[in-house]
Order: sequence, then structure tokens, then C-alpha cells
Amino acid sequence: MSTTAERVEALKKAAAERILVLDGAMGTVIQGYKLEEADFRGERFAGWPKDLKGNNDLLILTRPDVIREIHQAYFEAGADIVETNTFSSTTIAQADYGMEELAYELNLQGARLAREAADIVTAKDPSRPRWVAGAIGPTNRTASISPDVNNPAFRNVSFDELREAYAQAARGLMEGGADILLVETIFDTLNAKAALFGIEEVFEERGETLPIMISGTITDMSGRTLSGQTVEAFWNSIRHVKPFSVGLNCALGAEQMRPFLADLSRVADTLISTYPNAGLPNEFGEYDETPEHMCVQIEEWARAGLLNIVGGCCGTTPPHIKHIAAHVAGVPPREVPEKPIAMRLSGLEPFELAS
Repeated sequence: MSTTAERVEALKKAAAERILVLDGAMGTVIQGYKLEEADFRGERFAGWPKDLKGNNDLLILTRPDVIREIHQAYFEAGADIVETNTFSSTTIAQADYGMEELAYELNLQGARLAREAADIVTAKDPSRPRWVAGAIGPTNRTASISPDVNNPAFRNVSFDELREAYAQAARGLMEGGADILLVETIFDTLNAKAALFGIEEVFEERGETLPIMISGTITDMSGRTLSGQTVEAFWNSIRHVKPFSVGLNCALGAEQMRPFLADLSRVADTLISTYPNAGLPNEFGEYDETPEHMCVQIEEWARAGLLNIVGGCCGTTPPHIKHIAAHVAGVPPREVPEKPIAMRLSGLEPFELAS
């Protein structure tokens, strides 16, 4: 069995040679299993005082067979990288269910499940290794925006609370065998900076590092995050950590996301990742874009030189990933631009000091 360091080196080599394929949505596929409250509770949480249906991360502990099966389905569809089912596995997000104490265990076991699936598929074809991205979601709180319209100064979470929650998640993911840490669906850059601070603290205490993927979300056609930053300003805010990749996911379908991805590709001197939704939600909150339609749009991105890593977010399934993988196969990856050294700052807008 390969070591984490060996897998990371193989990952960097593969990314230099081809466009890598990320998996699709976890929640969308879980919905297809029609699981009930009893599935979420299992024996361990049979007497839990709160309803647990909808806490998809908990299925890591109560229905690991389902989560492992979904990971394998994405690998078999052509994904090089799968994300752990840990989007809400922080003390902050799990507080809704009174399950804060499970956060570390969820990350640990979530990474182990994905690692098992990756190793099984890799063993079938050792010439094509598969990787695990430890998913770290944004939590359901924001450090930049007040939840009280009558008190703009109020915050229901602090930077240090976020930092500690993210660090705990990172420890569990690394211990469980993740190859990458993915800070994703970022709507508030201050939350992301807390996550990156916490991750770097964990790297220091463990004496090892992993590649970091950073993925923001543009909330509407204004081209800004929920906390107000443009794509370039967002990049200026987080580029100091020298991430393995930076990109966009969620909120928008492929058609709507393209101009913002092009902006990011222009300014970021690292790999570009993206995983859009399967279109925009319909009146029932469902996603209608077919694999056949979505993959054609993404192939155009690839041929335009915008992509290094690509997958799908809400509404996407293994068939979407199968079509995407087929349509980007053989297309050269985006070349990372060399950017001249300059002072680049950010507020809501970017600022570059001309030399």
C-alpha cells in the first residue's frame, strides 16, 4: 500500500499531464436511496432526542455501506478524486443535531471510507491511482455578516471558534487517510481564512502537509461571493497559502459559471478546479441538466484552456461524471500562468500596485 507522500507525488504528476476528474454530488445520490429516519439513527443513535434524517454526514457511522458504495460508483464512473462525506462534519454544523462531540469521529471515519474505496479501485488498475479529498464545508455560520438585521455588528461565531472547528476536522481527515484537504463552497472569505489558519496549525503540529484545494461559490450573476468579493479579490485574499488549486463550485450551473471561471483562470497562478451544479434548480428545487448537455459545456471550457480539475456539484450523479470524464479525456490541462511579483491586495474589489 502506498504512503500519503507517494500518493501526493503521483497526484502532482497526474495533474501536470491531464485534466483530473472530481466526483459529483453526494447528497443527490443519497436521496436516491430513499433512506428513512431509522437509517440515520442505526442502533447507536436509536434513542437520540432530535430528528436525524437529513444529517447526511451521520450515515458515515450508521450506513457506511451506502457511503462506500457511492464513492466506488464515482470512481468507476471515471473520477480520479472523491470527496469525503464530511461537508457538515464540524462542531459548528453538527450543533444543529446536538452532535458536536462526533465531529472528529465523522472526519476520521469519513476519510477511511473514501480511502477504502480508492484503494479497492486502484488495486484493480495500479497504473491509475485514485485520491481522496477531505471535504471541509463552510459551516452554517458566517464571520463577516450579522444574522441580525437590526444589529450589523453582531456575530454568532468568532474567528477562533471557526479556526478550532476547522482544525479538528482537518486532524480527523488526515488521520483517516485523506490525500488532499478541500476547503469548499466558500461564501465568506473570513470563514475560509479561519479554515486555512486552522489547517496550517495542524500541519505544523503534525509535521506534515497535504495539498490544499480552495473552492469558492459565486451566489448570483453579480459575480461576487455572499460576503461581497469579486473572484479576483477572493483570490488575492487566499493566495498566500499557495494552494494546490483554486476554483468555484455550487450555486450556478455550468453556463452561468463560465465567465467567473475565466476570470479566475486569468489571475490565479495555480491549478483551476470547478464543479458546477447540474444547471439551476427548477420550481421544485431539483436540477434538470442532463449529463449529455452538461458535459458539452464543460468540454468547451477544457478546450478553451480553463481547466485542471473538474467535477460536479448539486444535482450531478455518476452518469454526469462519466460523461464529463469522457469529454475532457485527451484535452491538455490548462497551463498555469507565471505572474510577475506585485503587491496584490483585496477588499470587496482587488487592488494591484503597479511597479
